[in-house]
Amino acid sequence: MFLLDGSAITSASDLSNASYCEFAFLRTVDAKLGRIEPIVEPEDEMLMRTSKLGDQHELRVLESYRAEFGTGVVELDRPDVRDAVALAAAVESTITAFRDGAPVVFQAAFFDGSFIGFADFIVRRPDGRYRVQDTKLARSPKVTALLQLAAYVEQLETAGIPVDDDVDLILGDGTVSTHAVADILPVYRRRRARLLRIVAERLEADAPVAWGDQRYSVCGRCAWCDAEITASRDVLLVAGLRLTQRDRLLAAGVATIDDLASLTLTGSTEQPGPHGLPGGAGGTVDGIAESTLAALREQAHLQLEPSPAAGVPAFRVHDATALGLLPQPDPGDVFFDFEGDPLYTEGEPGDARRGDRTRWGIDYLFGLVDTDGRFRSWWAHDFHEERTALIDFLAYLTARRAEFPGMHVYHYAAYERTHLLSLAARHGVGEDTIDDLLREAVLFDLYPFVRKTVRVGSRSYSIKKLEPLYMGEEHRDSDVTDAAASITAYAEARELSRSDDPELVAEGERKLAEIAEYNAYDCESTRRLRNWLLDLGAERGVLPGTFVTDAPEPLVDEPTPLHDALTALAGDPLDPERTDDATAYALAAAAIDYHRREHKSFWQEHFSRLIAARDEWEDTRNVFTVTSGVVERDWFREGRQRSDRRHVRLRGRWAPGSSVKVGADPFAVYDHPGPYTLPRAEPGSRPAGQITVLEVDDDSLLIQETLKTDREPYTELPVALTPSPPPRPGTQVDAIAEWGQAVLDASPGWPDDGVVDILRRRPPRTSSGESLPHRGDGRTIEDVTAALLDLDDSALAVQGPPGTGKTYVASHVITALVQQHGWRIGVVAQSHDVVENLLDRVVKAGLSPALVAKTLRSGADPDAERGYTVLPANGHGAFMAEQTGGFVIGGTAWDFSNPNRFDRRSLDLLVVDEAGQFSLAYTIAASVAARNLLLLGDPQQLPQVSQGTHPEPIDTSALGFVADGRDVLPPELGYFLHETWRMDAAVTEPVSRLSYGGELRSAAATTKRRLEGRAPGLHVVPVHHVGNATSSQEEADRVAELVRSSIGLPWTDPDAGRIDDPVSEADIIVVCPYNAHVAVVRATLDAAGFDAVRVGTVDKFQGQEAVIAIVSLAASSPADVPRGMSFLLMKNRLNVGISRAQWAAYLVHSPALTEYLPITPEGVAELSAFIRLVDGH
Repeated sequence: MFLLDGSAITSASDLSNASYCEFAFLRTVDAKLGRIEPIVEPEDEMLMRTSKLGDQHELRVLESYRAEFGTGVVELDRPDVRDAVALAAAVESTITAFRDGAPVVFQAAFFDGSFIGFADFIVRRPDGRYRVQDTKLARSPKVTALLQLAAYVEQLETAGIPVDDDVDLILGDGTVSTHAVADILPVYRRRRARLLRIVAERLEADAPVAWGDQRYSVCGRCAWCDAEITASRDVLLVAGLRLTQRDRLLAAGVATIDDLASLTLTGSTEQPGPHGLPGGAGGTVDGIAESTLAALREQAHLQLEPSPAAGVPAFRVHDATALGLLPQPDPGDVFFDFEGDPLYTEGEPGDARRGDRTRWGIDYLFGLVDTDGRFRSWWAHDFHEERTALIDFLAYLTARRAEFPGMHVYHYAAYERTHLLSLAARHGVGEDTIDDLLREAVLFDLYPFVRKTVRVGSRSYSIKKLEPLYMGEEHRDSDVTDAAASITAYAEARELSRSDDPELVAEGERKLAEIAEYNAYDCESTRRLRNWLLDLGAERGVLPGTFVTDAPEPLVDEPTPLHDALTALAGDPLDPERTDDATAYALAAAAIDYHRREHKSFWQEHFSRLIAARDEWEDTRNVFTVTSGVVERDWFREGRQRSDRRHVRLRGRWAPGSSVKVGADPFAVYDHPGPYTLPRAEPGSRPAGQITVLEVDDDSLLIQETLKTDREPYTELPVALTPSPPPRPGTQVDAIAEWGQAVLDASPGWPDDGVVDILRRRPPRTSSGESLPHRGDGRTIEDVTAALLDLDDSALAVQGPPGTGKTYVASHVITALVQQHGWRIGVVAQSHDVVENLLDRVVKAGLSPALVAKTLRSGADPDAERGYTVLPANGHGAFMAEQTGGFVIGGTAWDFSNPNRFDRRSLDLLVVDEAGQFSLAYTIAASVAARNLLLLGDPQQLPQVSQGTHPEPIDTSALGFVADGRDVLPPELGYFLHETWRMDAAVTEPVSRLSYGGELRSAAATTKRRLEGRAPGLHVVPVHHVGNATSSQEEADRVAELVRSSIGLPWTDPDAGRIDDPVSEADIIVVCPYNAHVAVVRATLDAAGFDAVRVGTVDKFQGQEAVIAIVSLAASSPADVPRGMSFLLMKNRLNVGISRAQWAAYLVHSPALTEYLPITPEGVAELSAFIRLVDGH
């Protein structure tokens, strides 16, 4: 920001800086206005190096454009930004270049009197519109870079220059990241409006912006923030305290480290200690778990204690028993540390615009010391040497483990673990060895162990801050004193090594020696830290290895030769020229490995939760945090029970998005040391065991614990419930393997198969060779039926948005195929409910119940009335054998993949209902029972939840993969049902804009409806409130008012036989994002006498409708939202919630929900969509 002729001029960089930290930005403005002295920071050599590399990257792109367009590239010089005449001339030259149709404009200048900017590249598209491009050295798109692009788009639009729908970031690794203008411009406009507003406030102010001014955001990390944190004794002085926790503490009146240290927790009997601590303000803090608050208070208290010696922080053993979790010392133990350069590249980068990939980052030094302090190192000065260093390092560890089976590799923080994994993935070597090291707990991270056992009176728990406790007088005395300095020194050393001057080469060798000395010191520091922790245990009579159990057995099998063979066919996953066929092979390989990865990911996350602080995972889906519990029935046996059981009533809160039913078997987690130890857990883990849910409510549940035969009854109660493991895959694994083997056997060709066509992104293959029929005029059922009859071992997709009659179409198509063509049809879905609903609808469409069958699900009432034939368990074969013609049979992926229930390819068609929630892997497993596939659903509604992390999107829904990110299914791939029979046009319009690219419209029949006294459409209802996270009484009260004002209004829907029929409670649905808000809304409506109004989370209402739908978002601000804004503002959830409405939908929300900047491009797109929704654009 600068002043020009008395006016404030801002830039895209100002927007980026303010987005990162408004306080620092405004302090900089104050300094420019002469109100305060600026902070002079030392030169950042890494930043300077990054800037230089960025300039080189930009120049390479410019040279590629010069090579392509020659003099067609208009290169503009940057003017003096403080010269208004020069600025105006540069802008005029820019506009002239565009109007002359220049193919490329480099450094286009923009100035509108308040904004100034210079765009890297603006490129003319074939249609004459211009696309904005920017070069960024980063390897992934950053939000601030997107805002910069949006700024230039707005300037082009204002100047009347036609602008492309997309913008590009040309990244440092050679990839081009493309983003829709519509996904970023709304957020940019909100952020720029805020920037102009806060700058105007600064210009009008008399004094510098004050620390603690709640109007402005802070980062808590920059030099401006750090100075004020120290001066004001802000709670951010407390180690590990996050900004969101600070906000919640401030709301509770806890502003300083002294306030926090003196906080008396609810139920505390402590007396004031030194400094009058504790014993101050008491109670709890909304949004912070009591255990977390206690830990923060203890940390604050300790940081205020006087140091025992100069430069040595106070410390306290927090959990002496946990010191026994440290492994027993072994003569083979080593202490390991990496050094790496994230800015390293090698060779000449290719043409980024053409997708040439550049690899970044090298781990140039692997160092370790043994128990005697002897240092050993492996250097790597290029990627080939890095691969060799990894192989040699792992070979060293393998040999050492053979000699010392009880050895461990100690490190501090997660870098070593994560980079060993990433190096193995990069070079394709050592993955099995590293998996063994991780699975057998050979790698031991001392950082979480320190956090678990010791409290240190320091603002940071970095190893550098701990060293005064155990290194004594041995301080570092080399020029290389920290990681950033090491990286800079390494880059300088490598540059010197290329010199022809022997003295410069020698200087480079000296710098490398200093780096090695720095690394050796870090390794020795890790060794001394481990020994210090051992001494702490010995002083307290705690022996190491007290709770360490035998190494666990492998949880899941390793990848198979079939997986490896398909992976080889796929080739390099980073190849920018990778074909659809190569991608299909990669997906096939990922399918073979799908269930292994799902289970592996679950167990890794499960065991990680057992060792991590509770507040790090309390907001994970399907976690229940216990606040209180009571034993309703203590350990007992009755009847033929062989094990003791007890019933425990737990109260607490569910994490957002949780959905746990009676009969579920989550894990009950106990605080350490708990009632028992686990053989498969890492040292330091909490005990956990599976239980059975007997009753479940919004804030309580009844569980049954079963005592294992080798355990004694215990009194401890769980502190949390965590997610159940994924179901066993059963025959799905073999079915996928059979399918994968067929793919492999057919290579380099392909088998005729529906899933293969999906993975290869091929349109449906027809016997006639003709494209799909699209006759329109209400003939969708005929078209889909004809397309299926013409399918030649292929797949067809039908996308049915809310209310478009997807199930109606499917049921009539299925009925026609069975009755008229004798087809044998299977129906599969993610849940039994979905399958059974479609079977019922098929019967209603006219197919005999005797030809429609399914077995009972586990626990279902056998006497309940059903419209179809109920089969006995394993009665599939007998039913099919009895049929002389066509039939319909329902089941799960477990059923259709089971050769004892369905012969391979014995069905003419497998209908995958709700295929927008059914993964590709499950689709492959079930598909082996049929020749053709019909994917039925809507990827714009709720997606499937996956446990695992997969190298390819095999966990994506089948229909979502076919749609490939498009809002609407293209006609060559299937059918988009474009008319909704549910929603009035005024409701359909915002839903269509939000999720269907404007292609969804209302059927003419909806015009017959009317609701007197209420306008149709989406009504945005802002409700101001603060401090609410997962429930809001203010919004609940507003919901009750909306319900009260709607009850009794005359509703006319002739097709439903209702003429001026008063709206009843049954005509209203209230959709909430969180179970906690469901409970508050439910209680409020009950108290108001509206106990028949349906209230629930969005997943409960998929497929339902009402005259009026009310969507209430509960959270006050982004800082209050658990699990992040992406959960709350997910387009799919908003789509499902709003589209329940036939006549009117209400979006009840806090206006502050839009006042933030997401940290990911996906988050920006979600927020932009929400802004367009509430603004009506």
